[in-house]
Amino acid sequence: MGFPDSRLTDELPLAEGIARRFNSRHSPFAPTAEQLLYALPDSIWAADELMRDFASLPTLLLARHAAREQKVLFSGEGGDEVFAGYGRYRPGWLESRFKNLLHPGSGGFRTRGTVRGPWPSRLFGPELYQQRQAARAPFIEAWGETPASWSDLTRRQYVDLVTALPDNLLVKADRMLMRYHAEGRVPFLDHRIVEFGLSLPDRLKVADRQGKWFLKRWAERHLDRETLYGRKRGFYVPLRDWFGERELARLQRSLPAQTGIRDWFRPEGVWQLLAADQKAGRISQTGFALLQFALWHRLFIEGDGAPPPAQHPLDALEG
Repeated sequence: MGFPDSRLTDELPLAEGIARRFNSRHSPFAPTAEQLLYALPDSIWAADELMRDFASLPTLLLARHAAREQKVLFSGEGGDEVFAGYGRYRPGWLESRFKNLLHPGSGGFRTRGTVRGPWPSRLFGPELYQQRQAARAPFIEAWGETPASWSDLTRRQYVDLVTALPDNLLVKADRMLMRYHAEGRVPFLDHRIVEFGLSLPDRLKVADRQGKWFLKRWAERHLDRETLYGRKRGFYVPLRDWFGERELARLQRSLPAQTGIRDWFRPEGVWQLLAADQKAGRISQTGFALLQFALWHRLFIEGDGAPPPAQHPLDALEG
C-alpha cells in the first residue's frame, strides 16, 4: 500500500522491487484521500473499543483489498518486540535515568501518554483528570515483574510484549482483518521465536545504532543492505495531510458540542486544541484521538452499535 499524493515516503517501488526479486505476485494499492476518510467510521466500528492508532485505517483498507483473494494473511507483528527493533528501546543513559526519576518504578520507559504538557488539565473533565495516571500503571507493573538481573533492553521488550502488543497492536490487526473475514498469522510470535529473541545478548539485538541486529544479519543472504538497514518506518497514513483547513474549521465548530465530548472533556479546551491545530495547519494526534472518541461514542453509546455507512467522518459526527 502506498500514498503517492501525500508527503509520506511512498514504499510502493520498494515493495515492487522485493516482489520482483522473489518472483512473487505483486498487487499494489494506492487509496485516495476520500477512500481513507470514508473508511474511518468503519474502522472505529470494527475495532469495537477505543483505539487512537492511525494505522487502523490502512490496515482495514489493506484487509479489504487482500481478502478478495486471500483469507489467511501473514503479518509482522511482534518482530520489533522480540528482536528489539524500536528506537524507544535504545534511549540515552541520561534520558532513561531522568525519566525514571520523574516516574519512579518505570525504568524511564513508556512514561508519556498521548495527551501531555498543559493539555490534560485543559481537556479532561474532572473524572478523567483524576484517572490520568492510571494509563501508565500497566507499564510500571510490567517493569516491576521483570528480574533485576535482566538488562534494561530486555525489560523494555518484556513490557511491550505483555502490554502494548496484546492490548493494542494485535487487537488492531485481528479486528481490522476480521472485518473482512480474513485471518492474520503472526509467525514472529511463535513462543519458540519469542523465547529465542529475548534470550539473545544485547549486542546481538542492538549494534551500530541499529535494532533487530541479529535478524538483519541473518536476512543479508536474502535482501540487499539498503532494504535491511534503511530508516525504520511505521505503517503510517497521511490522514493529517488530507484533513485540511476546511475540515479542521468544521471540526472545531462541531466537536466541542458532541455529547461524549461534553460528558468527559472540557469543550472549551477541545476548542482551544483545534484552534492550535488550525494554526499548525494539520490535525494533531490528540485532535484525531478526540475525533475517534466522539465517533465511537456516537456509534456505541448514543447509537445501537450498528455498522455505519461509508461516509465522511464529519458527516457521521454531525448527522
